[in-house]
Amino acid sequence: MKDSREKIPPILEVAGVLISSEILTECFCCDYEKCRGICCVEGDAGAPVTIDEIADIEASLDSVWCDLSASAQSVIDKQGVAYSDKDGELVTSIVRGKDCVFTCYEGDNCLCALERAYRNGKTHFCKPISCALYPIREKNFGNGLIGLNYNRWSVCRDAIEKGKALNLPVYRFLKEPLIRRFGQAWYDELCEVAKCFS
Repeated sequence: MKDSREKIPPILEVAGVLISSEILTECFCCDYEKCRGICCVEGDAGAPVTIDEIADIEASLDSVWCDLSASAQSVIDKQGVAYSDKDGELVTSIVRGKDCVFTCYEGDNCLCALERAYRNGKTHFCKPISCALYPIREKNFGNGLIGLNYNRWSVCRDAIEKGKALNLPVYRFLKEPLIRRFGQAWYDELCEVAKCFS
């Protein structure tokens, strides 16, 4: 009889961080022309944030306030830039139960107001690391143990196709945010480990 259980990808350890091997083997490259930034407006909770990131976001509010919708401004006025979701994790506030409050629009495209302000030199904070690292999701297990997992989401199917066409593994697509989060030495070690999967 065929075993129908889903196979769990191997977990690797890179300089104290547990990672799913899918980060090294699966391909991904955001295709904004097709998805139009839908990840900012779909889902049932905001983007995971840290206490330090909340402080950075609050310090950036004046730079992005005029780019936010009236609904987003109202939510921020009432509950702040973040809240605790059903799992007790801090996430960015959302509008209508799904849209991140920092979503702004340029035509049909959804953009991050924080990132746009950063790229225009208006603030030093780009966006939460959880957004920059997507489709990688970080899990803190406590006692300094961190895990990285490849998150599959149907709205990113075009990103998977584009990544395959470019032969661009997740870890290479996310080089800059991975270095921002873990440092150059850690990323270099990750690349060495990835050679075993080439």
